[in-house]
Amino acid sequence: MEQHHSAKPHIIGFIFSLILTILAFVDMLYTSLPMSVKIIVLIILAILQFLVQLIYFMHIWESKERVYQVINIAFGVFVAITIVAGSIWIMLYNTMLM
Repeated sequence: MEQHHSAKPHIIGFIFSLILTILAFVDMLYTSLPMSVKIIVLIILAILQFLVQLIYFMHIWESKERVYQVINIAFGVFVAITIVAGSIWIMLYNTMLM
């Protein structure tokens, strides 16, 4: 059975994504905030961008199997964090040896 979806959620998601991207760009290039604050703002904007992608483009809340999708996404986030944290740990350990 074919479903017809409206383009409205995609347009809203695109506008939100565009706004968040512009805010991140402006934050890094045109504000006089300390670098630590800029990085925190950038991380918050990245998390919001991730949520916009999940809600408006992947339709995570519209699926009947959303529990499985959320579990899969949580596992993916866990793997990504583990890889990044492990890479940072290895790089820091290697610089201490030199």
